[in-house]
Amino acid sequence: MKILVADPVSEQGVAILRKEHDVDVRHKLPPEELIAAIPGYDALVVRSETKVTKAIIAAAANLKVIGRAGVGVDNIDVDAATKKGIIVLNAPEGNTIAATEHAMAMMLSMARNIPQAHQSVKGGEWQRGKFVGVEMRGKTLGILGLGRIGTGVAKRTRALEMTVLAYDPFISAEHAKALDIELADLDEVLAAADFITMHLPLTADTRGLFNHETFQKVKPGVRIINCARGGIIDEAALADAIRGGIVAGAAIDVFEKEPIDPANPLLGLEKVVLTPHLGASTAEAQVGVAVDVAEGILAALRGEPVTTAVNIAPVPAHVMKVIKPYLGVAEKMGCLAVHLADGRIDTVEVEYNGQISEVDSRMLTTAVLKGILGPILQETVNYVNAPGVAKTRGIKTREIKSKETANFANLITVRVRTDKGGTMVAGTLFGKEEARIVMIDGYRVDVDPQGWLLIGPHVDKPGIIGKVGTILGDNNINIAGMQVGRTETAGTSIMVMTVEADLPTPVMLKIKAVDGIIGAKLVNFNIG
Repeated sequence: MKILVADPVSEQGVAILRKEHDVDVRHKLPPEELIAAIPGYDALVVRSETKVTKAIIAAAANLKVIGRAGVGVDNIDVDAATKKGIIVLNAPEGNTIAATEHAMAMMLSMARNIPQAHQSVKGGEWQRGKFVGVEMRGKTLGILGLGRIGTGVAKRTRALEMTVLAYDPFISAEHAKALDIELADLDEVLAAADFITMHLPLTADTRGLFNHETFQKVKPGVRIINCARGGIIDEAALADAIRGGIVAGAAIDVFEKEPIDPANPLLGLEKVVLTPHLGASTAEAQVGVAVDVAEGILAALRGEPVTTAVNIAPVPAHVMKVIKPYLGVAEKMGCLAVHLADGRIDTVEVEYNGQISEVDSRMLTTAVLKGILGPILQETVNYVNAPGVAKTRGIKTREIKSKETANFANLITVRVRTDKGGTMVAGTLFGKEEARIVMIDGYRVDVDPQGWLLIGPHVDKPGIIGKVGTILGDNNINIAGMQVGRTETAGTSIMVMTVEADLPTPVMLKIKAVDGIIGAKLVNFNIG
């Protein structure tokens, strides 16, 4: 078969491809030339430079697989590829070690003031007393997020004789114990940690996680490391905490705006170490992603399972015909459930009622897991790897089937059980393709799972919804739709509002503070 390498990748990856197939390396092809050339190829390798558009995919008469030598696939029209039966794969693990080691380097350089001391010596100074640091041994490290990178940092810091506390509400206690890591609540980590390192995705729940209020809960003199995602830290709040002596130092590789804004308040602070998003920038990582994507492409061309595929794995046509309309609502139910659930997930139970219970529903259950795991993990979660990711995190999955259903021809119910209880979401289709959430924790609703959704269980009394509406209006946030659901038991209701923008952390805090609101949540279906 023929493979086109359209962007620069490590020669080691190209060599692997050449062992089995003909490979052409043609960089920087204009779109019209790529469209003209692509019909002759069975596989395409890109990085971030080449945009694999719908037009290019439409012209790809023989293309079977597209490989992205990196993590993101934003430059590939995945939907168009999926519709044409083309596998899209990436290399999510090739830069794990690079990102882990960069977090370690940032932590150590901050603790010993290495960048500042280096600059001082370069400037002709010799001020040893000015750059006295702190030792790592005996200190407590708080790790937020125990994915591959967070776990790698934990492993390395134990060798430095540090005490490790970790916060990850989506990993089981059994799995953490197997890793020899002690789990704790977020507030416990904040109060105990001398160093805090972040390895979380950027979601509605983690955006602005470290804000003015959070910095009032930390141990005085804490040092902060963020090599995960910009936006997790309110950079102005961090600057204020450093100036106020609450935070002793920070090491930041990622920023809310990149390239960094010249007005960013962190730029003027001597106690801050900054790097320009270098987490994956090592020679070995570049080789790693090239090798990983090459091996994935060879597996796809052989017809073997591809564990790094980011689109749907093959399903028999007669099964796909039945389940395809429900894939979207199943994934969004998982997304909604994980936003509503508190605590560490132990079990995901998916119940199928009606005609849909008569077919192989494993792909739908995988869609639910994808919806649950996607918003909470840094690594890419797809239809191929979602079950394995759930298993490695100690999450048990169970299917229940029954032909009987009371009110709908088909009904899917997702129950997420945690160490603090759990949540339940039920959904179906109206007509042939209108996705609807019809029940949330016993409240009967009719919700179109799109965009931003503000969900607020509350005491059933006048004035509460009006107060929330006023808060949104005062902050210039438009309400696109609203409804109230009730249970059979009087006393509580649930408010469901569709809003047209993300809600900043201060706005959410005001809503949660409204008398009678019982734990408001914001759900972003765009990232589910």
